[in-house]
This record gives sequence, structure tokens and C-alpha cells, in this order.
Amino acid sequence: MFLQRSAVALARRAAVAPALRRSIATTAVRRNAVTDQPKIKTLSAEIKTDDDLLGPGARPGTVPTDLEQATGLERLEIIGKMEGVDIFDMRPLDASRLGTLADPIMVRSAGEEQFAGCTGYPADSHNVIWLRMDRERPVERCPECGSVYKMEYVGPQDDHTHGHGHDHHGWVEPKTWADHVKPEYW
Repeated sequence: MFLQRSAVALARRAAVAPALRRSIATTAVRRNAVTDQPKIKTLSAEIKTDDDLLGPGARPGTVPTDLEQATGLERLEIIGKMEGVDIFDMRPLDASRLGTLADPIMVRSAGEEQFAGCTGYPADSHNVIWLRMDRERPVERCPECGSVYKMEYVGPQDDHTHGHGHDHHGWVEPKTWADHVKPEYW
């Protein structure tokens, strides 16, 4: 009985293993053998507008790669990774020190607002507390440990698409007790 089970298991492995090795190896060979591939635009020189972030798509009868079918931010991230650039800067924040008003922990943001998760000082001394910073109020202090974070805006300086600034669509940030504290204590 034991011999029958091991023979069946061995036959299954032998039938599947060569097919897996062959399909992966021939895919790489076929991909490198294609000569009429569209040129990939480089991040530093050729990507200037949103239209440059449209992928060429796959040729008829082929399966597209991630690079061929990706568009927008996903394509920008893939091209950035190919060139060694971390587009979204996913490194953790500096947790080796306590941020102060004089020397806050800097949080880079390309958007109007940014959320940062504070785990305390020393690191992991309290549960994650999410802090919201924006261009109008870039400094935020953790209520648990007192660490100070400051948003550094690295996005475009002017937003010509809206033309009416940050307060669009009538949204106003709700008032809290923090609004009655002097700005130098933020």
C-alpha cells in the first residue's frame, strides 16, 4: 500500500515539474526574442504629461505584461522602480527620536494633505495614532507621546485646474478644542 501511494505521488510530481520548468524558461526566451517591442519612455526625460503614462498595450494574440497594460500612477510607479526611483517614498518615518517644535519629524507629501501614523517614542510604545496634516496646518502633535510631525509639501506649487484654492466644494474643517490653542503650541 505504501509503495502504491509513493508511486502515484512520484508520477504526479514528474508529470507536473517538467511542464513548470519549461513554461517559465521558454517565456523568458520568447520575451527576449521579440524585436518589435515599443520603446519604454524613461522617467527622467520623456514623461512630461498624463498622456505619457498610457501603456502601448499588447500586440494581438499575446498576453500583456504589467508594463504594457499599466496606465497612470501604476505605470509611473513601475517605470520608477525600473530606474531605481521610489515614486511614493514608502520608507518608514524617523522613529529614532522624539519630534519637537524646533526639530519636527518631517513628512513629505505631494498632495494637499498627508496622514502619518505615530507609534510613539521609543518606537512601538503606544498603538498607532493617525495624524492629519495639510498645507494650511502642516504641523501636528501626537496626543499620546507629544512627538511633533511637520508636512513638507513637494508637489506642484500652483493648482491651475481648480482656480479657487483649497476650500473647494464648500468643505470646511470642523472646529475642535485644538482650534482654540495658540498656533505656536501646535
